[in-house]
Amino acid sequence: MAGYGWDEYDVRQGGRQTIHDAGNKLDLTTEFVKFPGGEHGGSWGVRIKGTPREDAPARLMSTVIFYASMDGFGRLAVANEPNELGYEGTVTLNGNANGLGDFKLDITAGPDTNRHPPVTHESYGSKPLDRTMVASFEVPEEAMWQTKPLLFTHMKSQIDEYIAKYGNENSPPPWQTFTIANEVRDGNMHLIQKVFEGPFEFDIIYSSGSAPEPVASEALTSGIKKTAQSFADRFSKLLAPKAPFNKPKYQRFAHSMFSNLIGGIGYFYGDSVVDRSYATEYKEENEGFWEETAEARSRGNQKLEGPHELYTSVPSRPFFPRGFLWDEGFHLLPIADWDMDLTLDIIRSWFRLMDDDGWIGREQILGPEARSKVPQEFQVQYPHYANPPTLFLVLEALIDKVKSGSSKTPDSSDIFDSIRNIHLQQPEMAVNYLKDLYPLLKRHYFWYRKTQWGDIKSYDREAFSTKEGYRWRGRTPDHILTSGIDDYPRAQPPHPGELHTDLISWMGMMTRSMRRIAETIGETEDVGEFKGYETAIIRNIDDLHWDKKEKTYCDATIDGYEENVHVCHKGYISIFPFLTGLLPPDSPRLGAVLDLISDPEELWSDYGIRSLSKKDELYGTKENYWRSPVWMNINYLIVKNLYLIATSPGPHQARAKTMYTKLRANLVNNVFDQWEKTGFAWEQYNPETGAGQRTQHFTGWTSLVVKMMHMDDLGKGARDEL
Repeated sequence: MAGYGWDEYDVRQGGRQTIHDAGNKLDLTTEFVKFPGGEHGGSWGVRIKGTPREDAPARLMSTVIFYASMDGFGRLAVANEPNELGYEGTVTLNGNANGLGDFKLDITAGPDTNRHPPVTHESYGSKPLDRTMVASFEVPEEAMWQTKPLLFTHMKSQIDEYIAKYGNENSPPPWQTFTIANEVRDGNMHLIQKVFEGPFEFDIIYSSGSAPEPVASEALTSGIKKTAQSFADRFSKLLAPKAPFNKPKYQRFAHSMFSNLIGGIGYFYGDSVVDRSYATEYKEENEGFWEETAEARSRGNQKLEGPHELYTSVPSRPFFPRGFLWDEGFHLLPIADWDMDLTLDIIRSWFRLMDDDGWIGREQILGPEARSKVPQEFQVQYPHYANPPTLFLVLEALIDKVKSGSSKTPDSSDIFDSIRNIHLQQPEMAVNYLKDLYPLLKRHYFWYRKTQWGDIKSYDREAFSTKEGYRWRGRTPDHILTSGIDDYPRAQPPHPGELHTDLISWMGMMTRSMRRIAETIGETEDVGEFKGYETAIIRNIDDLHWDKKEKTYCDATIDGYEENVHVCHKGYISIFPFLTGLLPPDSPRLGAVLDLISDPEELWSDYGIRSLSKKDELYGTKENYWRSPVWMNINYLIVKNLYLIATSPGPHQARAKTMYTKLRANLVNNVFDQWEKTGFAWEQYNPETGAGQRTQHFTGWTSLVVKMMHMDDLGKGARDEL
């Protein structure tokens, strides 16, 4: 593949998606449009186009297979009269389902310009390739997601028949051989296949029975043009790249990155695997606790729970097609700029997963299809495992937008604007949303305080508060997967007396968010309570984690003499109080933090901020997942907070302005260069070469580059103070 994904997409209207299939010498485009109307969600249409690539042979043969299936209660049947030779013209499926009512699905023949393979073998007579082939199946509901193996098994039976009839020496050409049977019958799954020569085009149109009228191909043609124009207009108003990225090449890049982020939103439903044994070992209170917890996990106390449902944006449709709690907050920051109503629906969906204690599983692997993509040892969720509470970043963004008066004037050119931004145009609706969600937010917040607390008292640590220390559960010698920064170096060996800089910083952000929400909805008593926690956390970050000698923030642990000591691996951990917005412009620690970020021998690189200092002995070692690479989610937080310092009076304003300008440019240009070179956004980037690494088509938080491009240009007058 030379690249694939959405070129432009709006979840409410539709968009265009392209697959650059270098192996098959074909670019495949799908143009999708929604048509509102009726009582069942409206209708939709999609135009499929195939265009031979420049290096394609003069006579390129291509086959396209579409399938439609119906699970649960409902009906789906081929409306055409059975024809063992296949179907000329449009193939129609009629259906009925709860929530959808009556509907029909038309698969058109396409324009007269479509060409099909010529007759080159006698098998063509019994299966002419200028017709559409349809095969029907009755598939158990639990196996319906396994369409690919079903297709291949069926196709193999057809291949075997050809070989048996014609032998290996006289077998049909591949485009004839690799076809399905024409076998229409009652069933809940129907495969539809077309074979083309050269460029081709056809439509798949879903028409709701309650819509005013069925959708025709002419309406789809018009809808495609309107949808493309609407997307371009809205993007230019809300997320257009600003200088120095206000050039056509960056606009196409920004369209693609954002569209793949919002195009990764999906609905997931199914059961999940949870260990609710609450084994005493899971408290992680003893030295050597990681061995005890491993033994407890091996007992196999996990059970299926649910089913549950989740509306979420995924990190990568092909590689991580499921919900991740700490990824979600980063995903929703750009989406909130585009469609706040959609964003709040997703947040509500996550909080509806919460159990009675306030726990939300950090990875939502719902149903057997989702589990098929995850190694078994990572499928089990544990109710004492946390994850960074990034959804609270989005709730703070909501409050900021409401207070600033964003989008009070509806966009008359966008028919959906009154829905997208109703919480901003009518602030009382935002307040009511927060009031409704508030009991769940409080339950979640106090679950963190109860389950992720760190021990201050037992080790005579000197701190402003004896309660505000925090420790991730789920620790092993090599990983804290629950922290999100999996293999980042920590104290060795693990100790139940550890305190983690990143977690107390997340708790500070979460507490600030809870305080602001309480202020917004008028919970006066709670405001005072959260202010107290917030003050204590900020004081304790310095008291427990600032190392005067190293001039940086560090994790804390207990040494062999039962003394509190700092473990300083300079990197993302060291700047977490800054990342979470807990260091004001006049903080006495801010200068040292900026020194660390801007030092090319420590964290600064030409491609973004490294996850671990070049000077650290563990730099680039073992898995090297969070031990050197540049990650866009953390870099976004750096850019965001540099901007806040650069636009606020203080002793570091000028320096922050220079750092912001250079870092923003480095990040955007590198992600763009790699996208242009490889066709993909990547999970992480090499700090020495800028090369994209690990998962390709990682259009989750890497899409934060869109927000960076849209941020203000502070380059004029910025001095080189790095």
